[in-house]
Amino acid sequence: MANPISHTWNTYKSNMSFVLLSALAFAIAFIVPVFASLPTYNDMGGIFLRTSSIYLNLNTFNSAVIIIAFLFSLLFISFAMVVINVIVKHSRTRTKIKQEVVKALERSTGRVFIIFLIYSLLIFCAGMVGYSIGHSAILAAVVSIVLVPLVFYAPSSVVIDEKGIVRSMHNSATFFFKRLDYFAIWMVLALVALTVLDFVLVHVAGTNISRYAMLAISSVFLLPFLMLLQGEFYISRFRLLK
Repeated sequence: MANPISHTWNTYKSNMSFVLLSALAFAIAFIVPVFASLPTYNDMGGIFLRTSSIYLNLNTFNSAVIIIAFLFSLLFISFAMVVINVIVKHSRTRTKIKQEVVKALERSTGRVFIIFLIYSLLIFCAGMVGYSIGHSAILAAVVSIVLVPLVFYAPSSVVIDEKGIVRSMHNSATFFFKRLDYFAIWMVLALVALTVLDFVLVHVAGTNISRYAMLAISSVFLLPFLMLLQGEFYISRFRLLK
């Protein structure tokens, strides 16, 4: 079990320039929504929408800002995920990243963007439906959990398997249920890392500053590592690479 984690750490160190490129995309993605202060908020290194106050605080300007910020942030996240999985694929196969691979980034980013867009819109719609019946958070959480297997490894499948949107989501779900232990390990590592980092920043910088410091640090250092680990888990299914 330590193999994917050790591979992730080695890949992280030896490909720092590419990792920083993806980290920049993550940073931009999470900073953009900050300009739409209502009805959004940031916590634990993420940006969230206040569905409970959306009808009170949302106006034409905020709506436009949120939609634009959402689409741009999703695009940057998709690009970062593609870059990270390209790093994983070529690090494990010990091949150089050729020009045709760079040219394919646009196509792969587009596919990942569509996958994340569908996922986000379904959760948003569930939240709106849930709000009308008084159970917004519960319904959105249920839909999110149900859809996780379809999207968790989908970016890895898009890049590593070079598959389309539907096939990548199918491959993601198949591997997700086959190796639930990988997902459990990823979740534990993510929760522990985020909790410890948030605890330290709150006590060092205070609540207000720590929220933005958490965004910066997690997007530059923590998220790229976690996404690399996702890719390493997925590519480990190829026996010849073990």
